[in-house]
Amino acid sequence: MCTAISYKTSDHYFGRNLDWEFSFGEKITITPRNFKLRFKNQPDVKNHYAIIGMALTENNYPLYFDATNEHGLSIAGLNFPSNAVYNPYRDDKINIAPYEFISWVLCQCKTTKEATKLIKNINFFDPPFSDSIPLSPLHWIVSDKNTSITVEPVSDGTKIIENPVGILTNNPPFEMQLHNLNNYMNLSNEDPKNSFSDKLNLSAYSRGMGGLGLPGDLSSQSRFVKAAFTKFNVVSDSSEQQSVSTFFHILSSVEQQKGCVKTKEGNFEYTIYSSCCNTDKGIYYSKTYYGDGISKTDMHSKDLNSSELIFQ
Repeated sequence: MCTAISYKTSDHYFGRNLDWEFSFGEKITITPRNFKLRFKNQPDVKNHYAIIGMALTENNYPLYFDATNEHGLSIAGLNFPSNAVYNPYRDDKINIAPYEFISWVLCQCKTTKEATKLIKNINFFDPPFSDSIPLSPLHWIVSDKNTSITVEPVSDGTKIIENPVGILTNNPPFEMQLHNLNNYMNLSNEDPKNSFSDKLNLSAYSRGMGGLGLPGDLSSQSRFVKAAFTKFNVVSDSSEQQSVSTFFHILSSVEQQKGCVKTKEGNFEYTIYSSCCNTDKGIYYSKTYYGDGISKTDMHSKDLNSSELIFQ
């Protein structure tokens, strides 16, 4: 499973943990403005906004896990098993396959407002990318500097939901995740006060007791709560170094260590990579589970007018 976050100091940052049992061979990938984007049921787009993110590339097509365009709009796709519903082709809609969604929106939208208008006309239709790459059940977080939305293709249609938390994990559906936060409204970064009884002399015996009850397991609902609490209480100045470091610390609070989550097949799910993009500057930072440090790729240091994919 995975966790995606939108976070702001003086600049806006967007990124995610990709949690899975194996790597897909993903690479930092830049889709420059003149690379021809091909779609299953839409005309090719030959000139568009440049995009940077983490992608699996198959047949010279970037299948993005998360990405940001040159105007700062960002999207991450997260696993949404048993809830994502894709449809047959519809004549009255723009038919976009789930694996095309990130590229389709980011190639032409600058803001979540523009993206929302576009997404309202989309039908998530169901052809696989290829015989070897079937459809994945997904939902998405779409963020710009000021707002976030969650997009969920479910049985009663595609839902576009305001996301005031700026966080997305996996199941259950997003509206249930939001409602569940009500169960933790008593948590605090301060020492708790005795509201148990005025007849008992109760007091905090350790720092951090205001957070008693904060989930620490690796389920998607618990990660949503933990990431939200961490994001809204963490402290950072506006420098790039502290902002990026703080962002990765938020992701680290919900990362998965290999061995702690065993799949039915006997494999272990873990955080394969973590990413953080300064969406204002187009700088993409990432680190891997076994990596020694954080890599940095500035999309504006590359030839964004190229017609070929750029890999880092």
